[in-house]
Amino acid sequence: MHSTDPVAAADPAVRPAGATAPAGRLRAGRRLPAALLVPAALAAVFALLPLGYLAVRSLERGPAFAWDVVADERTAQLLGRSLGLAAVVVSASLVLGVSLAWLTARTDLPGARAWSVLVTLPLAVPSYVAAFTWLSAFPGLAGFGGSALALTLVSFPYVYLPVTAALRGADPALEEVSRSLGNGPLRTFLRVTLPQVRPAAAGGSVLVALYVFSDFGAVSLMRYDTFTRGIYTSYRASFDRTPAAALSVVLVVMTILLVAAEARTRGRAGQARTGTGTARPAVPAPLGRWRMPALTWCTTVAAVAVLMPLATLGYWLAVGNSATWDPAALFDTAGTTLGVAAAGAALTTLLALPVGVIAARHRGRTAYLLEQSAYAGHALPGITVALSLVFFAVRYAEPLYQELPLLVCAYAVLFLPVSVAATRAAVLQSPPVLEDVARSLGRSPLRVLREITVPLAAPGVAAGAALTFVVCMKELPATLLLRPTGMDTLATRLWTETGTGSFAAAAPYAAALILLAAIPSYLLGRHRT
Repeated sequence: MHSTDPVAAADPAVRPAGATAPAGRLRAGRRLPAALLVPAALAAVFALLPLGYLAVRSLERGPAFAWDVVADERTAQLLGRSLGLAAVVVSASLVLGVSLAWLTARTDLPGARAWSVLVTLPLAVPSYVAAFTWLSAFPGLAGFGGSALALTLVSFPYVYLPVTAALRGADPALEEVSRSLGNGPLRTFLRVTLPQVRPAAAGGSVLVALYVFSDFGAVSLMRYDTFTRGIYTSYRASFDRTPAAALSVVLVVMTILLVAAEARTRGRAGQARTGTGTARPAVPAPLGRWRMPALTWCTTVAAVAVLMPLATLGYWLAVGNSATWDPAALFDTAGTTLGVAAAGAALTTLLALPVGVIAARHRGRTAYLLEQSAYAGHALPGITVALSLVFFAVRYAEPLYQELPLLVCAYAVLFLPVSVAATRAAVLQSPPVLEDVARSLGRSPLRVLREITVPLAAPGVAAGAALTFVVCMKELPATLLLRPTGMDTLATRLWTETGTGSFAAAAPYAAALILLAAIPSYLLGRHRT
């Protein structure tokens, strides 16, 4: 359905109404405005800070020693395990996320709004809580199978949310034309709907893969060795940080290759609607005889991803008693968790905004490098990011050592890609022609950003901030190392009690963590564009 006339493709004024707009990324010849370039460069430097630490540590004993660590047979084994686990989790998340998004956004599924909320609630379940609940019920799951199950059930919403947003923002006319030409629902989905949501699904898949690469809690409880567990073991086993730093460099390389591959799959077609008037809501596709299988599928996913963890925690809460936990300490810890997560989400969103706009609206080496830099810290284990910030604070900013700002900075480094991906997707959904018109009227780049780009992308940016808030609350290894003395979050208290086998004492903190994280997760699922 794309115009083949090069003049029509270049000039919005002569493009037929409803035709697909060129993506903002086609602006290869326009210089990046300083209002975006400077803050985006600062965000990139901030995100790359752990890499400076890795460069110093990994080469501390010479390149030959670092290469010996990287080329070791054990490293190859960890690489294979991590890639295999990521491949399985990403594939399963795509199946779950895309199918559920289509059912809730494009069909007459009964109770679609309620299902859209239920399938986002797994975001509130930390991976280590999911692993604990399944392992306590089925000890035989320990290993690859249990790790893949736990990580899939907590990470598939990273695919579901952007795909749902893309489906709700896409022009339904193309699907209607396809059906009018005699194509059935399945053929229309495969040939028309799926290509429209491919960029959103690819972006979500990258987040899932990076989540798997950097996860520590689930694989540790499941006793499955991946890069993160190998790095943690190396740090704990010796005062020599060089082997662990060299292993972390391999994770960075894996991240760069993954993000580069995802960028190449996006293509150059835009997703913005350029026709006049208000976009019509899509007419739900009738499920007919597939209604019961669809309801069974949604019920099964909700049961294993949400009800199973809640039922297990309910059992441990029932087993425990008032002597196993202190309500005052629980409320105090919950308040601390909310405050730290809110600060982390605010800083992360602020840093991600210019990077996401550049990634969506500009193409070229600088834009490409800025976007890739933002993803660097997300594949690093939290312990590596934490130690890099400790290294920086001790040498260059000692007053920040073991203070709250350092922990907030760690959250921003770790979760910057979450907010960048949400911002980029939101900006891509808004027509770039509106910004072109504003610039033609003499508006400065900063004013265009403030008055046009940000207001149009605000719902998506807010969704990214809410998602960042959730993952900040659940973060464990960096919080363990960087929290100020005497400060606990729900995640650290949960980990401490679980580590000593006090499952009844850990259950209230796990329940509180899930409850608090469920609130923004509920709002994300309830949001309909």
